[in-house]
Amino acid sequence: MRSSLHARQLSTTLRSPERGFRLEVPDFAMEAGETVGLTGPSGTGKTLFLELLGLLRRPDPGSAYVAERPEGRLDLAALWGKGRDHGAATSTRGGLFGFVPQSGGLLPFVTVAENVTLGQRITGRADPAHAEALMERLGILPLAGLYPAALSIGQRQRVAIARALAHRPPFLIADEPTASLDPATAAEAMALLVSAAREDGAALLVSSHDVGLLERYPMRRCHLALVPGAPDLTVSRLAMDAEAVA
Repeated sequence: MRSSLHARQLSTTLRSPERGFRLEVPDFAMEAGETVGLTGPSGTGKTLFLELLGLLRRPDPGSAYVAERPEGRLDLAALWGKGRDHGAATSTRGGLFGFVPQSGGLLPFVTVAENVTLGQRITGRADPAHAEALMERLGILPLAGLYPAALSIGQRQRVAIARALAHRPPFLIADEPTASLDPATAAEAMALLVSAAREDGAALLVSSHDVGLLERYPMRRCHLALVPGAPDLTVSRLAMDAEAVA
């Protein structure tokens, strides 16, 4: 059985004294081995959507969100429980997800090799051989003993990709991973991200403003757009394409 995520009527609402913002996900599904591209204008909540799927954001009551794994179904929406306690979501997050943030998000005071194996140590999935193989595949093995400050932006993103995959998560989430890169480096980083996820058998959800870059790869696409809401509430809703884009 392949791992998959499925959300129905999933939402999260942010409130301030002046106005609220609600992200609505009527239906979203993703399974191991596929790539899904996320687009949408600024202000539509792309990062919020990735945080919601990655168990970094509490869903609204009544949301349905499950993960199917070979060992069984996991109700992700229920992990948050009642009140502010989110320990179950935190403990589950590392086993399911790998994250590639826009800036790389590397720890500056540890080496490349130590950054790559961070997820392995946190999740108790130590596998030095796999970490080394990832670094070699991504061309950063010669940089293993360096610190992030000594790397180019493109090299840092390669390290971030290796770190996200090192603990073998079934799902990989990348938030604008090429936004800080020049066009040539962005194309190279996206190619590495897509191929590395595919070779590891991980599902990849990647957001980007660069629609042309996403169109170079076979993937399903989803997009966020603002829809009419109450006077004091901005609503953004996800729409998902039915077919993969070749």
